[in-house]
Amino acid sequence: MRDLVPLARFHGLVATGLRDVTADPAALDSTGFWAVVADFEGRTVCARFADVHRTPRSGTGPGTGAATAARAARWRGPDPAAWTSSMDRAAYESGVHTVRARIAAGDVYQVNLCRVLHAPLPPGPGGGAPDVDALAAVLELGNPAPYAATVRLPSHGVEVATASPELFLRRSGTTVESGPIKGTATTADDFLPKDRAENVMIVDLVRNDLGRICETGSVTVPALCAVEPHPGLAHLVSTVRGELRPGTGWPELLAAAFPPGSVTGAPKTSALRIIGELETALRGPYCGAVGWVDADRRTAALAVGIRTFWIDRDAADRPELRFGTGAGITWGSDAAGEWEETELKARRLLAVASGTAGPERPGPPGGIGAGDGTGDRNGSGVSASGRSQR
Repeated sequence: MRDLVPLARFHGLVATGLRDVTADPAALDSTGFWAVVADFEGRTVCARFADVHRTPRSGTGPGTGAATAARAARWRGPDPAAWTSSMDRAAYESGVHTVRARIAAGDVYQVNLCRVLHAPLPPGPGGGAPDVDALAAVLELGNPAPYAATVRLPSHGVEVATASPELFLRRSGTTVESGPIKGTATTADDFLPKDRAENVMIVDLVRNDLGRICETGSVTVPALCAVEPHPGLAHLVSTVRGELRPGTGWPELLAAAFPPGSVTGAPKTSALRIIGELETALRGPYCGAVGWVDADRRTAALAVGIRTFWIDRDAADRPELRFGTGAGITWGSDAAGEWEETELKARRLLAVASGTAGPERPGPPGGIGAGDGTGDRNGSGVSASGRSQR
């Protein structure tokens, strides 16, 4: 992996020249430009880079699209049939029923239930190590996203490429903003009352989180349940904004807001306990945070680590590519429908990573996997179900 030098990419920014790495978020209040990857389970890696420069987005400057295509050409994706899920359909739907029972008992209002898919990776061109930056270029071309990012730190166990559509925290001076997503459908006309109720519930949770470290009365909701189109689906997105209290730094901000409320549930502590009981794989950077902090300018943008791939080089025989997908479970949830939502969210991204994605087009009515979810039912050439690992 000697050729895989440390780097980080964000929209229009490329950071190289690694200076230091720490797990202490207090470093984000010091100086310099930092890339940040926080696992859902709490491990945080903050990497300061010496050289940061702006580049045009793909296709917006001379030679830019060609450069992205050249990076993408280095990617060799997994076999589309090799994806394995930490929970099969029966196990996932059983988990949905368990969550509904816990809601009925008054233990919780909502739980985000997730599964992790993984597949072995072939070597890169010439037998080299698979490169997550090449995958990031493939995602940029096949599934562009507002918070797309790459963080490549092989010596520190961080190789992440995200096509996240969701803002976790944006900071400008003392102003902090979050953009929780709750509600997913194939088109803007397919949202259910459950989707909007779920969004409002999580907005209230995020308001409470930010209220712990923001000036009293400063937390507002400038947008509620706005519809945002994305490749292959649509989301309901809200905006929550507040003004930080004097002396509030990154340790306090992350302690109040992490993990993101949209990927946990409400109340957060109860949801996290149930997640720990039901999920059979660690989420890692999936549902964590990926982004950058400019400590000199006191600005930052951290995405929720959804639509996120990462390379695990600790697998027994060869590196594995991992990807997570999930759905928010409420009392109004239908187990089959929630499974299909996890399929919908994964469908295009798995196809892009495996090199089988066709032109972007709407999914079938009712989402992917209207049958048993085990085959290619949408022309993508890959199923999000995979084989179950029990």
